[in-house]
Amino acid sequence: MTMLAPLGRLLLGGLFLAAGIGKVTAFAGTSAYIASKGLPVPDVLAALTIALEIAGGLAVIIGYQARLAALALAAFTVAAAILFHDFWAVPKAMVQVQQAMFMKNLAIAGGLLLITAFGPGAWSIKR
Repeated sequence: MTMLAPLGRLLLGGLFLAAGIGKVTAFAGTSAYIASKGLPVPDVLAALTIALEIAGGLAVIIGYQARLAALALAAFTVAAAILFHDFWAVPKAMVQVQQAMFMKNLAIAGGLLLITAFGPGAWSIKR
């Protein structure tokens, strides 16, 4: 059981770390996607997203300030679900995929909120 908390942190944090690194290598596409949703200053938002995903993902993985990092990532994930997986506003052919992505984001946010509530668990740098 001792390994479940670090494994869970690795799986959740690793998702964000990989996503952040992927956005670095595709910065222009990330910025364009943000702009396509009508959000302001897409380059700034892309850079902030990358910073949050990489720093937050690493913090969750190693358990350093994990509660704060998990809370920030949970808020970001819910916002991303609403802004980028708006299944209620897409053509009927895309509703099922976007609804699944929306629900996936909510489930990830739920896991992050558990870290926020209960802490990082074993094998973590708690402070």
